[in-house]
Amino acid sequence: MNFAPIFGLIALSMMFFVIGSLRNINVLFGLKAILNQSVVVAIVATGAIFIYSLGSFDISLGASVTVSALLGAITFNATNSILLMFLVCILVAVSIALFNSVLASIFNLPVFVTTIAMLSVLNAIVLLLISVNGTGSTVSISASSVQNLNTEWFKIATLMVFAGLCTFLFNFTRLGRMQKFIGGNPICARLTGISSKKISIISFALSGLGVGIGAFLLIVYAPTLTRNSASSVGMDVIIAIVFGGMPISGGARSKIYSAIVGSFSMTFLSQIMVMFNMNSGINQIVKAIIFILVVYLATSNQRRKILPR
Repeated sequence: MNFAPIFGLIALSMMFFVIGSLRNINVLFGLKAILNQSVVVAIVATGAIFIYSLGSFDISLGASVTVSALLGAITFNATNSILLMFLVCILVAVSIALFNSVLASIFNLPVFVTTIAMLSVLNAIVLLLISVNGTGSTVSISASSVQNLNTEWFKIATLMVFAGLCTFLFNFTRLGRMQKFIGGNPICARLTGISSKKISIISFALSGLGVGIGAFLLIVYAPTLTRNSASSVGMDVIIAIVFGGMPISGGARSKIYSAIVGSFSMTFLSQIMVMFNMNSGINQIVKAIIFILVVYLATSNQRRKILPR
């Protein structure tokens, strides 16, 4: 187990408390903001581990969250049912994920190629949904209708349940072992009779489940949705997974906890920079530099250990 990312999260959280206390900042309010900002990315990233462990990635996750949330909100406005809103978020997200996977399998294309194309399609759907069903710029539901769910305990419990499910599937089932095998060496995996296409479809379905849950929590946290809602989630997921110590090549060193540790580390870092009055542009530059540095350090020691693909 790689403890460096965990120590990094602890160090960042301690810095947050120390700097907040020295600057007379409301630390408890800041913790709530960190939880709200982290939980959606953490859940989506946790589901995405199943894709990333295969050595692939999905760049359309952010747009998928937005589309799922918009259709969920539209469903709620039509039915006034939170359960139906939740089910629609899940169904739409899983359907998009499966479409990405099946499309890549049919045309025998790398998954990232189909997800890049899907990103453009989903962004167009976002604009269409907002223009048709919203006020022209937003789609919203009544904040009071989800007020009982907009609590720290509900979000933490949701994250823990989903992370527990993913940990069980990834670490204690045949599915997880095959995913790590494919990510470590797809040639050997194919020679042993493992169907990479079948595993890929299952992995995308699980990732879609995380996207759907993340979309539902997005509505709970921000009942007014715009075209920019969750727009950065796709890149945040990639950065979070790397921050959490998972190699971008996937394989046996893939860990579910990387998504959660990385998501909260990234948000603590952002909040620390906000305390120093750094604008969002500098924030993104710092994240990019750290991302490149972490990837370099992680791959420099592993390049000679990666098996031929």
